Amino acid sequence: MIAIRSPLALVTATTPNYTPTIRTFSNTPATFKKGGKAAREASRAESSSSSSSSAATAGSEDPFDFSALESDISDAVEKLKSDLSQLRQGGRFNPQVLESLRVQLKQGGPVKLGDLAQVVPKGRVVQVVVGEQEHLKPVTSSIQSANLNLTPQADPTGQNPLLLNIPIPPPTAESRKQAVAAAAKAGDVASNSVRNARQGQQKKLRAMQLSKSARPDDLKKAGTQMEKVVEKGVQEVKKIVDAAKKALDA
Repeated sequence: MIAIRSPLALVTATTPNYTPTIRTFSNTPATFKKGGKAAREASRAESSSSSSSSAATAGSEDPFDFSALESDISDAVEKLKSDLSQLRQGGRFNPQVLESLRVQLKQGGPVKLGDLAQVVPKGRVVQVVVGEQEHLKPVTSSIQSANLNLTPQADPTGQNPLLLNIPIPPPTAESRKQAVAAAAKAGDVASNSVRNARQGQQKKLRAMQLSKSARPDDLKKAGTQMEKVVEKGVQEVKKIVDAAKKALDA
């Protein structure tokens, strides 16, 4: 009988100092186990970090932060001033009234008249110099349909076909009355904006109360200070409107 020697036996016989290396195998790679554990640890760390971040955010809420409230009130006041500036005061005509009109072109959306033409007041006449011939008709239509009681007229000398002359009618008792009513309406809009800003701040304080992210005493003090900020805005709106009414009725 011929004995069959394994390759390992042959290697051992021919290499006296050879030490065989024994490797163990597993059906589940070690990297998978390590990766799974690492993923779980990373997930727990991320969850903990997220919770800490949320807690820090909640704890950083300041009931005395009125920046948003003051910004909203400031925006309301600036819009009121802009609206009132477009009303005729003491028979004077503000060119901004024409410049802010919207002109509908054949191509594209509406464009401000001030972007298409130059408005130049000259005594009881306002001159509108249009930049391009194709914009002359849309600009004229915009002025006529603006309910301003203005009638554009072509250059009487015929020298400039892009020039429109607009006679400004003198103020009447009825026009003054309409201007005062428009000022009062603009004041109502501003007052509503101030009230809306107050409601927004109240919601923030209420949310802090429900989440207990601020002390009750601080919330009470913040509410008192909030009312002072709102009252200041209300008084400023009233002052501006009263001054405008007086000038418009002069």
